[in-house]
Amino acid sequence: MALFVKNLQTVDGLISNQYKGASIAEMTKKITDLMEQQGYTVTNDQFGNLILEKGSRVKRLLLGAFATYFKFSVTIAPGVDNELTVNIFQQSSGMSGGLIGMNQIKTELARLNFLFANI
Repeated sequence: MALFVKNLQTVDGLISNQYKGASIAEMTKKITDLMEQQGYTVTNDQFGNLILEKGSRVKRLLLGAFATYFKFSVTIAPGVDNELTVNIFQQSSGMSGGLIGMNQIKTELARLNFLFANI
């Protein structure tokens, strides 16, 4: 069972958390299951690296802030003492949705920060 230890860093477009008590494979499965429950699709699943998307990029380009589109990448790296570092990177800026779209991305990143702190 993964146990959240602490937030290492939260800056624009990046969340970095530390966990202990889980392997990379277990953490990958846990994150995949959590994000699928949140409506995300895991589009690239390599060992410890995930690309998560929600919504349609094309609709976002056509309809702006009226269409949902989020894209994040997640990396999982081993540390010392059976600890893992999980980084969540923002991959879409929200610019195609204007200021509203950019604020939607920031809000979603803050929501993910909460979700990942409670894994």
